[in-house]
Amino acid sequence: MGSKAKKRVVLPTRPAPPTVEQILEDVRGAAADDPVFTTLALEDAPAPTGRADAEDQEAERERLYQQSRTYVTANQRLQQAGTELQRACQELRGAGAQLEREMDEVKQVTLPSAQAASSG
Repeated sequence: MGSKAKKRVVLPTRPAPPTVEQILEDVRGAAADDPVFTTLALEDAPAPTGRADAEDQEAERERLYQQSRTYVTANQRLQQAGTELQRACQELRGAGAQLEREMDEVKQVTLPSAQAASSG
């Protein structure tokens, strides 16, 4: 069988980067609705100022503040619930161990008396 060695493909060399003149020509020749320029225009647009915008910003700040307060309160409740669950878990483990000990005591008391009654 023949060798499965791959032959290296020789890629063409990279073209030289465009000159400043070429870049400017491309920019000047681009349509006004070119997605690159409309996206950049939205990012660079100054934030409109005015009373309505200030009120909107204040309302947004208040909404975020209330959302943060709700988050903090819920987080505190979850931490308290976690602490309570850990405490309850320890209590249940203790109760389970106590139950095991009491069951062993009951077995020790009932088994010898049951054996004595059956042998008599």
